[in-house]
Formats: sequence, structure tokens, C-alpha cells
Amino acid sequence: MSSNKESTARTLIVALVVSLVASVFVAGSAIYLKPVQQENRLLDKQRSILAIAGVGSPTLSAREAQELFAKRIRAEVIDLATGAPSETHDPLTFDPLKAARDPAASAALPGDVDIALIKRREQYATVYRLVKADGSDELEALILPVRGYGLWSTLYGFLAIKPDLNTVVGLGFYQHGETPGLGGEVDNPKWKALWPGKTLFDADGKPNIEIVKGGVQPGGKDAAHQVDALAGATLTSKGIDHLLHFWLGEQGFGPYLARLRQEGV
Repeated sequence: MSSNKESTARTLIVALVVSLVASVFVAGSAIYLKPVQQENRLLDKQRSILAIAGVGSPTLSAREAQELFAKRIRAEVIDLATGAPSETHDPLTFDPLKAARDPAASAALPGDVDIALIKRREQYATVYRLVKADGSDELEALILPVRGYGLWSTLYGFLAIKPDLNTVVGLGFYQHGETPGLGGEVDNPKWKALWPGKTLFDADGKPNIEIVKGGVQPGGKDAAHQVDALAGATLTSKGIDHLLHFWLGEQGFGPYLARLRQEGV
């Protein structure tokens, strides 16, 4: 009887030791791999920014993406409330999404304002300028981070605008959980190809971009600021429409764009 008890005790001790060793190994691996994971996330973000700005692709090697990003992209942290540049954070390391989860660095949005359903908006954001390849630092495109809720998930992406601060260069999402074949068609190159050349604002400077169910009427008076909705994905399409209006409006980059227009960018 005592032999059986000793055997059971040994088994439990061995299992406990194995569990502890495995836990230490997993924890150590997570700590060891964290810098690599952060570097990969930064690289994916850089590739997305370059691709949406029309000067790169998601297939660029790490070295190609890093070199092209350093040569053509200028990052800047701005205060969303005023649109003014801020030196509070390093634009290359600042994480606005992390700030949005911090009550000390963000603000809760009332329901009538939160049309993108993001719940909290960070005080500071990072914007990106694509400059010309000749080294002149002349603005070729402005890239703004955007996010908002679709049908099943929050979509995270970038909107690239020409120096007129009105014409779309490109729109793309680097992370979402929408249904493949429906809302997931935001990744379809054919749908993304509908965006370049569309206009974002009306004559009064208010966002008027619109995603249209049933398709844009070619030659129609509103066609310049309309894009076809995603087939079979009405709520995802509405979500993208709402997130663009939010981030182009007063709660988003509206003050920043107004400042740029005033400065004659």
C-alpha cells in the first residue's frame, strides 16, 4: 500500500517538476523573442505604409523596406486636438494604440461622437509624410493611420492623400478579422484600386467620401467622392465609411489638416 502511495507521490512530483521547467522555458522564450516580435511588427507596419503610399509592396525584403522607409518617409507626432506637432514622444517608438488604452493618455468618446466605435481616442498620433526621392523633402503624399469597427472586428489601416490634402492615393488595412470573401474583401486589390483619385472633402472642407451600396454611377455628379461598397458586406462597408468620416473630422485629423491648409502645404 505504501509502495503505491510512494509511486503516486513520485508521479506527481515529476509532473510538477516538468510543468515548472516547461513554464520557465515558455516564459524565457517569450522574453527572448519579444524584441524580435516587436521588430517584425514594426517592419510589417513600414511595409504597409510604403505600399499604401504607392512606393513599395508587402513583399519587400526587410532590408529593402527599412532602407526605403528611411529614405522616403518622415514620421511626426501631432496633438490631435490642435493639429500641432509635438515633441512629447519619439515618432519611431510611440504607440498610439497603446496610448488609446491608457486613461491618462486618451479620452473616452461619447456615443454620438464615436461613429467609428473605437471607444477611446488617444491624445497624440503619428502621421507620416512621403517625400520625393530626390532628397528635397518635398511632400509627395501624407499617410494617416485610421481604425474603426466593421462587422466582426476593428480594422486598422492607413489612408494616403496627395499634397492637395483632398485626393486619395491609397487606402489599405493591415489588420482586421472580417469574414473572408465578404468583409475580408477589403484586401482585394480590385477594391483597393477603386480608391486612388477619389476626393475626400466638399467645398467647405467637410468629409464627403461615401461608400455606395449598389455601385457608383459612372459620370454621376457625386462619383468623384464615391466608392463601390463591398459585395455582401454592408456592415463592413458602413464601418469603413464611418471610420473615414471620424478620422477626417474634428475628432480625428481635421485640426491637423486645417493647420496644413492654412500653412499652404
